[in-house]
Amino acid sequence: AAEPAVLALPNSGGVGAGAPSGTVPVLFCFSVFARPLSVPHGAGYELLIQKFLSLYGDQIDMHRKFVVQLFAEEWGQYVDLPKGFAVSERCKVRLVPLQIQLTTLGNLTPSSTVFFCCDMQERFRPAIKYFGDIISVGQRLLQGARILGIPVIVTEQYPKGLGSTVQEIDLTGVKLVLPKTKFSMVLPEVEAALAEIPGVRSVVLFGVETHVCIQQTALELVGRGVEVHIVADATSSRSMMDRMFALERLARTGIIVTTSEAVLLQLVADKDHPKFKEIQNLIKASAPESGLLSKV
Repeated sequence: AAEPAVLALPNSGGVGAGAPSGTVPVLFCFSVFARPLSVPHGAGYELLIQKFLSLYGDQIDMHRKFVVQLFAEEWGQYVDLPKGFAVSERCKVRLVPLQIQLTTLGNLTPSSTVFFCCDMQERFRPAIKYFGDIISVGQRLLQGARILGIPVIVTEQYPKGLGSTVQEIDLTGVKLVLPKTKFSMVLPEVEAALAEIPGVRSVVLFGVETHVCIQQTALELVGRGVEVHIVADATSSRSMMDRMFALERLARTGIIVTTSEAVLLQLVADKDHPKFKEIQNLIKASAPESGLLSKV
C-alpha cells in the first residue's frame, strides 16, 4: 500500500563526496529531475523522504501530500512503495505529488462529508445579491444534512456588529456555531471539530461572500488536503462580478462548483437508499432560477 505523507520532516543529509561501505545507490526522481545518492542498506520510507527533501526541498510544496513510488522491473513502471519497504539493492524511486485532479474526483458520501454554512447573517440581507434565494437553498441543504446525518459547521462573521444567522436558516442539530473575525472558516475550533469526525474527505461549502469568506475557506481546506464542493446556487456576493470571477478562479484550482440538487442526489446515490424519498421531497420544487444562473 502507498504511504502518502505531508512532508514536514526536517532536511537531512545531502550528496556525500564518497559512498561509505554498507550503502546502496538509489536514483531519486522528482518532476523532471533525477539524481543519484547512496543510502544505508535497509533504509526505509522516512529516510527516503529525508533524502528527497535534501535534494529537492526548495522545489517541494510542503503543504501538499506525496506518495513515494518504486520502479518495478517486473511491471516496467512505477508502483506505490510497499508498506515496510527497506532498500536492499540498487533501485529507482520517485516522489509523486497527489495533484488536485487526482484526488478531487467529486465523489460524495455521507460518512466522509461535512457541510460548512458561512456567514448567512441578517445584516447581509440588503447587500447580498439574491440573498433570499441562497437562504432558501441553504435551508434545503441543512434539511438534507439532518436527514442524512451529515455534520454541519456554521460560522458568523463578527455577529456583534453583523447579527446572527438569519431566522429562516434552521440550525437545529448543527455540530458547531462559531463567531469569527477571520474571513476563512478554517479556525482552530473548526479544525478541532473536524478532527473529531473520523474519515472526513469532503466539505460542501455555501454562504457569503463568494469572493471573500467562501474563497478563502475553500483555498485553506484544499491546502489541507480536503476536497471542496462549492454550492453555486447557495453562495453569492454584493457584486456579481466578484462572485463570477471567484467561482472561475476556484474551479481552475480543482475545487468543484456544483448545485444543491446535485450534492443531495450524489449523497444518496441510489433510489433504493433508505432516505431517498425524504431527499426527493426536498428537491421536488427546483431551486430558484435567479439572476445567479447567468453569473456562475
